[in-house]
Amino acid sequence: MSEPQAADNADDSPALVGRRPVESATLAIVLAFAALMAWDNWRTGIAWESTGPKAGYFPFSISVILAGACLYGLALEVLRRAAADVPFVLRVLQVLLPTIAFVPATQWLGLYVASFVLIAGFMYFIGRIKPWISIVTALVFSVAMFVTFEVAFDVIMPKGPLERLLGY
Repeated sequence: MSEPQAADNADDSPALVGRRPVESATLAIVLAFAALMAWDNWRTGIAWESTGPKAGYFPFSISVILAGACLYGLALEVLRRAAADVPFVLRVLQVLLPTIAFVPATQWLGLYVASFVLIAGFMYFIGRIKPWISIVTALVFSVAMFVTFEVAFDVIMPKGPLERLLGY
């Protein structure tokens, strides 16, 4: 007689890692990196001298901000109620596939229109943000990119039919 195996599950679905454990682990790793960076820059020197800041002043500030953001994210993960967790792989694919499609779309639509579509789409479909907020945010970002690259820095970026119609 063989004994039943303890590893057998009634549910034969594949075990997929959820988003929360991956986010928590990533936040913990980045927090450890921020702590290491803060310690090393503190050791280098974070004071202000008569000639200006010491070498570790600005990197130390960045590491403190980074550590604070990680602690905030970890606190949210702890305080957040358990909800149905989407498998991490599916969340990655939700971002990866549109990002891959963004590359050829940039060739046809131009950088600014393709960026507008990508940002508005991410905000609406993945972030579940109201359509008007998604559109306004994507428009402001795309116009800011256009002004920064095309007007302020005079950098040539991929352009599509809309930019040609506007004379750029």
